[in-house]
Amino acid sequence: MQKHKILKSVVTVLLTALMAAGAAGRGFGAANSPSLNARPINVVWYPNESSSTHDAARAEVGRLIEQATGRKAEHRLTTDYTIAIESIASGAADIAMSMGAVGYIEAQKRNPQVGVLFVNGDQNGKLDEAKYFSWLCVNMGNAGSYKKGNAYSIDNIKGKKMSFVSNSSTSGFRVPTSAIIAHFASDKLNEDDLLPDGNFFKEVFFGGSHQGSAVNLVSGNVDVAAFCDIELAPYIELKSGQENTVGAVYIVKRGADAPFDQHAGKEFTVISCTPVFNGPNAYNPKNLSDAEIEAIRALFTSDEVANNGKIFYDASVEGAMGLYKTSSSKGYVRVDDSWYDPYR
Repeated sequence: MQKHKILKSVVTVLLTALMAAGAAGRGFGAANSPSLNARPINVVWYPNESSSTHDAARAEVGRLIEQATGRKAEHRLTTDYTIAIESIASGAADIAMSMGAVGYIEAQKRNPQVGVLFVNGDQNGKLDEAKYFSWLCVNMGNAGSYKKGNAYSIDNIKGKKMSFVSNSSTSGFRVPTSAIIAHFASDKLNEDDLLPDGNFFKEVFFGGSHQGSAVNLVSGNVDVAAFCDIELAPYIELKSGQENTVGAVYIVKRGADAPFDQHAGKEFTVISCTPVFNGPNAYNPKNLSDAEIEAIRALFTSDEVANNGKIFYDASVEGAMGLYKTSSSKGYVRVDDSWYDPYR
C-alpha cells in the first residue's frame, strides 16, 4: 500500500512537471509543440562572421531569436562555406545568417524548403539600393601595373597569382569570375579556366573567407584578390578616393583584430568593383513552426532591431562594431525568394 502511494505521488509529480513544461512552451507568441520548444534553435554562420570580431553581434542575434520564440539559440561557427550551406539544407541548422545569394541558392537546390527570412536593407532601410560590392584588389605598391592610360583595368591580371574566397561565395567568386569572363570575352573563358587547374592564372588560392582572401593579398601571397567591402569593413578604412569605386585606396587599421593584426598599415587598391544584391538570412522549417518563423521575421524587421547598434553600427563612433555599417545598411527588410532570381 505504501509503495502504491509513493508510485502515485511520483507519477503525479512527473505529470505536473510535463504539464508545466507544456504550458511554458505555449507561453510565447510563436506557439509550437513542447518537443520542439525543448530543442534549441541552431544558427549557423559563414566563416566571415565566425571570428571573435563578431562575438557581440552573434550573441545579440541569438538574444533576439530567443526573444521572438522563447527558445534558446545556439550558434554553429564554421571555417568553410560548404559546411554552413549543408547545415541549413539538411536541417542541422534552423537559421543561416548573412548568407550570399549563391550559397542560399545552392542550399535551396538541395532542399526546396529552405527560404528567406529577411535581408539587410539599404541606408534608408529599403530594398532600392540594398547592395554591397565585390572587389578585385591589388597591393598599393603594384597598382600602377594595372593601369591602362589613366584608368585602372583588369587587363593585366592574366598570368598572376589570384585569391578567391570560396567557390560557393557570391561576391568572392561567382561575381568576380563572371566579370573576368566577360572582360576577356575574346579568350572564350569558362569558370573552369579560372580554377587552380585552369590556364588563366599562374596560381589560384582560396582564402576560405573574405578576410582570408584579403590576407592572402596584403601578406604578399598573391598579386590579385577578390573579396567584398562589407566583410572587410571592421578591419580597414578608406585612405583616398571614393568608397566602392575603382581607384579607391584602403588601409588596414591600426589595432585591427586577427587575422589583420599582423598587417596594420598595409594598403591596397580596388581595380574592379561590382554591385551585388545583399545576401539573404535563410531558414529551414524542419524544426521551426510557421508562427515562430513569422515571429522571428517580425522582430528582426522592426525599428527595434534597425536601431540596435550591436547589429547596425555607426562606424564614425570609435569602437563601434556590428554586422553592418549604418552608412550603407539600416535595418532588415522582408524580401521574396524571387528577388534572387538574377543569380539563378
